[in-house]
Amino acid sequence: MKDYKMIPKIALWVLMGLGIFVSVLFYVGGSEGSLEVAGDFLDIPLFTNAFLTWNYILVALVVLITFGVVVREFMKTYKVDKKKAMKSLFVVIGAIVLVLVCWFLGSPEELNIIGYEGTDNVGAMAQLTDACIYLTYILVLATIVSMVWGIIYTKKLSK
Repeated sequence: MKDYKMIPKIALWVLMGLGIFVSVLFYVGGSEGSLEVAGDFLDIPLFTNAFLTWNYILVALVVLITFGVVVREFMKTYKVDKKKAMKSLFVVIGAIVLVLVCWFLGSPEELNIIGYEGTDNVGAMAQLTDACIYLTYILVLATIVSMVWGIIYTKKLSK
C-alpha cells in the first residue's frame, strides 16, 4: 500500500522534468531561421511545435483529471447526501455555462499574425483562442474577488 502513494509524486516529478526539458529545448535549442518584422530580425525557435504540443498535452491532462475527480466525488457524495451532491452539480453546470459563454464571445474571424501563414488563426481555433483569453480574464478576476472577500470575511469574523 505504501508504494502506491509514491505514484503521484513520481508522476509529478516526471511531468515537471519533461516540462523543464521541453522548455529548455525551446529557449536554447537553436533556431530554424529568422523572420524580418518591421526591420528587426527575430529568431524562430527550432522546437516550437514540441513546446506547443507539450502544452496541449498538459491542458488535456488537467481537463481529464479534473473531470474524473469531479465525477468520482459526485458519485461518492450522491450515495451519502443527494441534496449536497446536487449543489455540487450546479457548480459544474455553472462552469460549463461559463465556458460556453466565453466560446460565444470569441470571434472566428482571422487573426493577422505577422509572419504566420498557417490556418490555425481563423475559424474554430481563433474562436478557441479568444474563449481561452476571456475565460482566463474571468477566472483571474474571480480569484482576486474571492481573495478580497475572504480577507474581509475573515476580519469580520475575528471581531
